[in-house]
Amino acid sequence: MASHTVALVPGDGIGPETSAAMQRVVEASGADIVWDVAEAGAHLVEEHGTPLPASTIEAVKRNKVAIKGPVATPVGTGFRSVNVALRRELGLYACLRPVLSIPGAGGRYDGVDIVIVRENSEDLYAGIEFEEGSEGARKLIALCEEEGAGAIRPDSGISVKPISKAASERIVRFAFDYARRHGRRKVTAVHKANIMKHTDGLFLRAAREVVMDPALFDVVVFPNLYGDIASDLAAGLVGGLGIAPGANIGDEYAVFEAVHGSAPDIAGQDKANPTAQILSAAMMLAHLGEAEAAERIRRAVRAVYAEGAHLTADIRKATGSSKPAASCTEFTDALIAAF
Repeated sequence: MASHTVALVPGDGIGPETSAAMQRVVEASGADIVWDVAEAGAHLVEEHGTPLPASTIEAVKRNKVAIKGPVATPVGTGFRSVNVALRRELGLYACLRPVLSIPGAGGRYDGVDIVIVRENSEDLYAGIEFEEGSEGARKLIALCEEEGAGAIRPDSGISVKPISKAASERIVRFAFDYARRHGRRKVTAVHKANIMKHTDGLFLRAAREVVMDPALFDVVVFPNLYGDIASDLAAGLVGGLGIAPGANIGDEYAVFEAVHGSAPDIAGQDKANPTAQILSAAMMLAHLGEAEAAERIRRAVRAVYAEGAHLTADIRKATGSSKPAASCTEFTDALIAAF
């Protein structure tokens, strides 16, 4: 088995705990991974002026592949999201979110096996905004009125929604390539082109039916905003964000991550569920060509959830179980024993 060097960004909150659990499981899988540890998080702002130092970006560029724990992002103020910054700096235009039922995880549905592909670089998440009352907002309001595009109230803040043909074709090509490589049946494109004709209208072609049974979906490709909403909702079908892995992939770099928050209220208490980051590591190993190690991890996760004796508090709550919750360490020990 080849040796691979991977940038590890533990993050903040519960990130260091879930990252440590992930490292133990990857080692147990037999994969030969050398960790190049780089920091990101709110604790770095005072010293560096940013939660994402240039040295961390360089570590990812140096190694091409990274895995990160969660990093807190303040709502409505403070620094911009570390995830958004990484996507921009590294050209990670595709967000990949597999959603797979795990028996014993408390999901509402059985047999869910969906892969959500989200375009990462455009749409309302492009960050093109004008503050209420700013000169830019006034000019844009005047332009819309002059062009007959519609009236905007003068006290409005404005976000711009760019969607390009090039980026739309690129993400749909990524979705189809992924589907072919992994033996998937179909790709469904999601849009709102009947209302947003010049943005969503560029986003490939619509799926013609609304399907209520999630087991009927396979690979689903979204523009940025819809993909963010849908991927979090889809995780709820199978037990929640605590078991939802993810990746952000570009032509040159790939960053794998747990998609849940940093949960500072339980940080340092050994209560976190590391499943999402561990399954993200399985995705990373498959990306590196270590398919056998990746599958060993997935089998161990399925075995521990099916057996049900060592599940963390979030899963106990999801399943309505009154059994004592396992700690992050106990859950990880059970996974390693399952190997």
